[in-house]
Amino acid sequence: MIFSSPFFWGMGLETPHVGLLYVLGLLFGPYGALGAVIGNVIHDLANGFTPIEILPSAIVSFGVSYLAYKLWYSGFKTDKVTKPNLNSFYNLNLFFFSILTCGFIYSAFHGNLIGIIFGYELGELETVSYFLNFINIAFIFGIISIWISKKFDFVETPKLSKRHANKKAYRILFCLLILVSIVSFIETLFYASDNFLWLECGLIGVLLLAYLTKPFEYEIESTEKNTIIEKIIRNFLIITLAIAIIGVIISIFSVNFIENIENMNLYVYLMPMLIISDILIILFFAPGMVILRYLEENVIKPISSFSEIEGFIKENEKIEAEGLVDIYSQYINEQNEIGTLARSYTYLINHNNSYIENIREIEGEKERIAAELDIARKIQAANLPTEALIEDDFIVNGYSHPAKEVGGDFFDYYNLDEDNLVIVIGDAAGKGVPAAIMAMVTQVMIKQILQHESEPSKVLYILNNLLCENNSETMFMTLWLGIYNKASKTLTFSNAGHNPPLIKENKDEREEFKYLDIDSGIVLGVMEDFEYVKEETAPLNGFVIYTDGITDANNSSDEMYGEDRLLGFFNDFKEDSDPIRPLLNDINNFTEGQEQFDDMTLVYLKDKK
Repeated sequence: MIFSSPFFWGMGLETPHVGLLYVLGLLFGPYGALGAVIGNVIHDLANGFTPIEILPSAIVSFGVSYLAYKLWYSGFKTDKVTKPNLNSFYNLNLFFFSILTCGFIYSAFHGNLIGIIFGYELGELETVSYFLNFINIAFIFGIISIWISKKFDFVETPKLSKRHANKKAYRILFCLLILVSIVSFIETLFYASDNFLWLECGLIGVLLLAYLTKPFEYEIESTEKNTIIEKIIRNFLIITLAIAIIGVIISIFSVNFIENIENMNLYVYLMPMLIISDILIILFFAPGMVILRYLEENVIKPISSFSEIEGFIKENEKIEAEGLVDIYSQYINEQNEIGTLARSYTYLINHNNSYIENIREIEGEKERIAAELDIARKIQAANLPTEALIEDDFIVNGYSHPAKEVGGDFFDYYNLDEDNLVIVIGDAAGKGVPAAIMAMVTQVMIKQILQHESEPSKVLYILNNLLCENNSETMFMTLWLGIYNKASKTLTFSNAGHNPPLIKENKDEREEFKYLDIDSGIVLGVMEDFEYVKEETAPLNGFVIYTDGITDANNSSDEMYGEDRLLGFFNDFKEDSDPIRPLLNDINNFTEGQEQFDDMTLVYLKDKK
């Protein structure tokens, strides 16, 4: 589409401005329409028209400009009304339809008006000129203005009316307006009578003003940005505009080759537009619209439907599939890429919902297990000594912290009789529930065996054979068992693969800890009838026994706390208070708060004298 006015070739009648009525009205409503009419009035006054001739033109020009605004926000076949935007086939159709409608009305009225004022022949010529100029300028500048308005958002939008429209009545009004305009347009070209011209002008004006009273009834919705169809339409329109510009150039230069043609004015007004631009538009724009319609309905619309799944996806929740499956079901039987997508999305939704349901069942099971583990932790903790054993000559205390909810470490101390104190510490292989069960079973067995046998090596012998029985999982544990004689301060003990204890003894009239050199033995539960060694110490002033979770504590550099650091701590600790909390603080400072993966257990005996 191109500029068809002789203004561009210096022929005198400057009519391209009529298309701006549509553009300004569409973007700015009554304010734009009023501004465009004022501009037209100034233009007409400058060209010598009288106020009486200008007034009816100004009224209808305002009506046509405001009609562009009304038509866009009327919601013809949709309840989704947006600001002017060429982002869908519906909006593109509405844009093109409203241009044609406004162009027909404007050119029919003004062609009659020119015929009344200047005569039939000039009215015939101006009807075509006005129509071609209106639709071409409105189309070109309308597209450009809408694109600019999207970037800067200066569009005037209507407010909702408090009254409701009689849709049927306004539909009849609109149809009558179009019918009278088309009849007037045709009659102006082929036959005209002064009586008919006045009548048709009056009917057009009355019907137009009556239709403009239609209230606005739709909320203005926001438009989707960067949709696929919008990009396709934008590229399509860019090509169309390029064709129009080529048509303009050809039309302008074609006049230079015309010198001796009768009725030159008719050629200038009609031929460049009709032969060049309109043929190009018919050959490109019309088929392009058909293709766009097909793409939107059969490709873009299904893809847009599939994208609606985004609003239904919530973390760790099932997708509300009912509405989505209904959308996808209309494409699910198609034997093409769209059908494949629809089937895939349907399978994905069902799979996701089944997965979430399974996850919820698993989470419920985890919560149940966590509750049971918490009970197990409390039971295990209740089986360990909860308070220090304090007597006149010594104090015994212990500490145990599992790496998980429950652990394989345990300790115990209690009076075997008036003269002897039992101290035991064990570390079952592994962590968690299996190790905890083995630790608790072992602790109970030791108490039962000690009722009949008090020698540590024999206790371990019996205990080892019991643990080897029916040990299908090959569970094993390290264990140290000692009997402390309160009177002699000697320690009789036996070891089953456990770490050696620290003992405190007098050396050169000063007390210090050292590691006791003992037989390591073998762990319990792997070999029946193993003879454990009975050992005894000289009188001592205290000792410390621990599990390897203490010495194996790691820091961020993968360094272990180690036996030397543990020995150094107890030799440096000179206070009379409980050493357990200071030791844990020292370990925590060394590990820098790193999570530990082994149980930590410790028992100490301290001489009070």
